[in-house]
Amino acid sequence: MPDQAVRLLYLTAEPWPTHRADLISLFGKYLPRLGIHSDLLTEQVLETAPQWPGGEALLRRVPGSRSAHYVIKLWHSLRGLACADAGRYDAIQVRDMSVTAVAALLMARLKGLPFYYWLSYPQSEGQIDRARQRGLKGGMRFWFPLLQGHVGKWLLYRLVLPRADHVFVQSRQMQLDLAGHGIPMEKMTPVPMGVDTEVAGPDQIVASTDVRLQGRRVITYLGVMDPVRQVDVLFHMLLIVRRQFPEVLLVLAGDTEDASHRAWLQAELQRLDLNHNVLWLGWRPSAEAWSYVRAAELGLSPFPRGYLLDSASPTKAVEYMGLGLPVVVNDNPDQEQVVRESGAGRCVPLDACAFAQAVTELLAQPDTMREMGRQGRAYVLRQRGYDSIARGVAATYRRLLDARVVRERSA
Repeated sequence: MPDQAVRLLYLTAEPWPTHRADLISLFGKYLPRLGIHSDLLTEQVLETAPQWPGGEALLRRVPGSRSAHYVIKLWHSLRGLACADAGRYDAIQVRDMSVTAVAALLMARLKGLPFYYWLSYPQSEGQIDRARQRGLKGGMRFWFPLLQGHVGKWLLYRLVLPRADHVFVQSRQMQLDLAGHGIPMEKMTPVPMGVDTEVAGPDQIVASTDVRLQGRRVITYLGVMDPVRQVDVLFHMLLIVRRQFPEVLLVLAGDTEDASHRAWLQAELQRLDLNHNVLWLGWRPSAEAWSYVRAAELGLSPFPRGYLLDSASPTKAVEYMGLGLPVVVNDNPDQEQVVRESGAGRCVPLDACAFAQAVTELLAQPDTMREMGRQGRAYVLRQRGYDSIARGVAATYRRLLDARVVRERSA
């Protein structure tokens, strides 16, 4: 089947359009070039949605009410599954929706199609964790995610994953975690986050000429600044770094939707007297944010540890590396693997002193940083560009479908 086109019916938790790179770049751009197309069955969040480049978009506008949103989206998924033409598709795939996955699994069996599950995050455990953080005082914002999380977890580990024909996971660590639930290792394929090297690279992005960067030793953090990310660790790191490099400037290209946390971060900068050493850009278009990364000497990626986050595949480090920047990261399993295999930077504990030591050592060695940047870019091109990731995913789909054909002919 290497030259034969493949078409998936793909049900996702993400609406369309989405900012998820592993959906847009992988399924919307690179897999179609390799003959792997997908019809996207999900909700529509804009009045007029852009075209889905990976195949056909099967969309439905849903109401803003939380309960109505859940019911209408589930109904849209069930209707799409029931109406799907088995002759059009080679497989049904569901991403991060355990209840919908049960229906999709049943429908796949009735239609004689293989069923794949794509797990990008332990959603059910995340719902349970959010409920426990809110406590009983949260009312329905405690009880609903708690119930939803426990039901979803039972469905996922008892029904969906054991019966899926294959499971795509976010990382090697997630593969190990699921193996602990009894899912065979050989039944899973890790697909880490990557970079679209055709749009995010040194040849495509010109370094920012912002005058505020002139004469400064620029280091950068690109991404979400929610409380869980512990970005304030970088503030305390900066206090140490500026003792040796008073001209250091931390560029923050990102923000948080939590207004109270944003106010707290701003107050911390004021309290620590860091406003001269921090340039907070907020959210900017990707190309503009990347231009500031290109103007920096180091990229920083703090990513807290814990069961829910250890299975993640953070994008910041590979984005920096794809842009030719050396990195300082903490020991999230995926980040540790990337830095160890690439030689693109330093991996340290998530601690202000440890980050500061790594940053000051590297700022004092410009030649070392340039070599790390070169090695990181080469590593991304080999292993973490979505073109190379897509080749591996396409080969997995074709291997699975070829094996199914062989089994059916020998039955």
